[in-house]
Amino acid sequence: MTAQAIHTEIAYRRMAEADLPTAQSLSQAMRWPHRLEDWHFVYRLGTGFVAEMDGTVIGTALCWKQGGGHGTLGMIIVSADHQGKGIGRKLMNLVLDALGSDCCVRLIATPAGQPLYETLGFEAVGTIHQHQGIVKSMACIPPALAECIRLASRKDTASIVALANLATGTAREDVIHNLLQVAEVAVLEINGELAGFSIMRRFGRGHVVGPVVAPNEESAKALIAYWSDAYAGSFVRVDVIGDCGLSAWLTDAGLPQVDTGLLMEKNRQQRNGKSARQFAIANQALC
Repeated sequence: MTAQAIHTEIAYRRMAEADLPTAQSLSQAMRWPHRLEDWHFVYRLGTGFVAEMDGTVIGTALCWKQGGGHGTLGMIIVSADHQGKGIGRKLMNLVLDALGSDCCVRLIATPAGQPLYETLGFEAVGTIHQHQGIVKSMACIPPALAECIRLASRKDTASIVALANLATGTAREDVIHNLLQVAEVAVLEINGELAGFSIMRRFGRGHVVGPVVAPNEESAKALIAYWSDAYAGSFVRVDVIGDCGLSAWLTDAGLPQVDTGLLMEKNRQQRNGKSARQFAIANQALC
């Protein structure tokens, strides 16, 4: 093996916590807003791999299991200086192997990543609309007489997890329990039963609202509007399902759409009709 070949050899290994500062630098080069704290949050929930050359991390990919048959992929980055060398494909195969060949896997693709994901068996199933900006106080959306919105308490945790599982068709216990440790939660009650929730937490340049689970569009609006007075004047991001009907309303509230991601799935499974729907995702990695 020549000295040049040794110099350019790329190694792949499990991601370690010590890799996170370099991983964040890679995401900053992509103009992603993730703080180091945001990287720590997703790292401790999942399994990650890195591509390394000469002791320097040049690529990352993570995956998260959500029950035995479901998972998501994200934080898939290859340094601009090393793209086009098959690194992204190798990292993708590592995280797919970690999830299992029969797993129903979701990811949110950029236009640059879409062709690779299609060759790996992913198909487009929808879109994600990224809204962000300086939020303004939203006109109060009064719930129906039998409904109320309030801050969650610890006794609501099991119901929040159950709603998240129902709305996504996956096992969201780990995601929700970890979110509840770092976030505020508003819940929607209908006739004394929890029917929806929205989560507000620090992320990136400011705060993010998500996930938002509700029985209908008007309830989802009310759960998002609940935060607007307390966070008026703050930078807020909300990533909503493309066909959920909230984009125009969010734009009017000072949160214009700034980007669109392509929601893709591999080994897609049929989802039955549900009484709860996820209107906004937690983020574009955990979905």
